[in-house]
Amino acid sequence: MKLQKTLDVAAISAVCIALYFAFIFAPAELHMGAVQRIFYFHVASAWIAFFAFFVTFVLSILFLIKQNFLFDDIAESSAEIGILFCTIVLITGPIWARPTWGVWWTWDPRLTTTTILWFIYAGYIMLRKFIDEPDKRAKFAAAVGIIGFIDVPIVFFSIRWWRTIHPNVVQEGGGGLHPDMLKALLISVFAFTLLYAAMLLKRTRVASLARKIDSLEG
Repeated sequence: MKLQKTLDVAAISAVCIALYFAFIFAPAELHMGAVQRIFYFHVASAWIAFFAFFVTFVLSILFLIKQNFLFDDIAESSAEIGILFCTIVLITGPIWARPTWGVWWTWDPRLTTTTILWFIYAGYIMLRKFIDEPDKRAKFAAAVGIIGFIDVPIVFFSIRWWRTIHPNVVQEGGGGLHPDMLKALLISVFAFTLLYAAMLLKRTRVASLARKIDSLEG
């Protein structure tokens, strides 16, 4: 409980600091203006989505090896959080794209592969709802969590493998970011990582309690 409270306070504080750096400290982008500031939360959300699905990938493997349902609880919880942040990515992207590219959506390689990623893990969550037997549910979900992760590196490298209008900020030199913009981005990523950790701890406890209740009812 003390760890949860510490994480909650740290996450809230870090998000507040990230808001200051994104909206006040970082300079406005020369061509896009104020709308570019959504970039800090768009990229940070993408990082958390990727990381959350990676955690699901690793914990799914561990569950298949160890048959420890705690690993399954963490994998499920991380996938749900990943879906949440992936949704934020798909919402903030078009909001940023409309004044920048003149359209809300294009079937750009990164946008398309990110949408596929969302559907993969939405299917993962739906699968868990449709299978009642705990052991079978956990094993089938683990298989989807492992195979589905293949799309994450595809999303990440899509802007290098195919022609795209999506900017590449993760490259040598920071993608041409102003140093203050880079600071704001790194602080946002750190804040969202703390937020993810706090959410994961809460959600895993809920999943563990739900499993205990199911076992008592069974």
